[in-house]
Amino acid sequence: MKRGIVAAVFLILGVWCALQLRSVAQAQNPAAPRGQRQQAYPDRPKAPQEILDRGKATYGVSCAFCHGSDAAGGEVGPNLLRSSVVLQDAAGELIAPIVHGSRVDKGMPRIELTDAQISDVSSWLHSLKVASRTDPNENNINIVRGDAKAGEAYFQKTCASCHSVTGDLKGFAAKMPTPKTLQQTWLLPGGGGGRGPGGFAAAQLPGLHVPPVTVTVTLPTGEKVNGVMGRIDDFFVGLTQADGTVRGFSRMGDVPKVEIHDPLAPHRELLGKYQDKDIHDVTAYLVTLK
Repeated sequence: MKRGIVAAVFLILGVWCALQLRSVAQAQNPAAPRGQRQQAYPDRPKAPQEILDRGKATYGVSCAFCHGSDAAGGEVGPNLLRSSVVLQDAAGELIAPIVHGSRVDKGMPRIELTDAQISDVSSWLHSLKVASRTDPNENNINIVRGDAKAGEAYFQKTCASCHSVTGDLKGFAAKMPTPKTLQQTWLLPGGGGGRGPGGFAAAQLPGLHVPPVTVTVTLPTGEKVNGVMGRIDDFFVGLTQADGTVRGFSRMGDVPKVEIHDPLAPHRELLGKYQDKDIHDVTAYLVTLK
């Protein structure tokens, strides 16, 4: 009998506490209807449409090839919608230093955008709804809308010194599952398990091979140690030698001397220089390489 009374008392106390907590939550957010979950990412005031249009256009040219057309992550770039930097940013003040090069050592290339352009992109990012599902129309967008002839001319001028359509790029389009993948791949190709200086992996696709990033460590004794780079930061460099031996070295300033050999360096340098027309034209040309 006593146990039953005690259980009833605890049940009543539990219900009372739950009601009190719900009252506090509703007092903090009176606009939220009863039973509706509070948003994990609350909506922000929406910027004027002309700003959103500019931001979307700038993002499409300068950011989408890494972070995806919907900012939810691409072949090499992370999801921006759930990025702590983007979530805490108000008008581009936290995004700007990164775009201007503060994370080059982590694999984020410097992009030539003004602070005003970055502010527009920030406003567009903040206008996006955070959801787990992709726009069902995204995969139906035709990105092949450039001038193939102009793309061929751009390729001959900018790319032909390293690549050949009858050599390493022979049948390039046939190896790509979609034009979107093709575009992302030529903008920042991958394969062979290679990683950029910041440690992020490039896309790996069948039939494509890019030599991995290697490193040469020159010890104070003059000995040179070469291998595939595994990890590098201000205090340590790790590599795997040709015989499979894994070695690591502590760093202090410029000792030991470290030289990074990144086969994708030219592509990373070009990322911030492409114009929207260049990207569409080269893509239109490359899809013909079957």
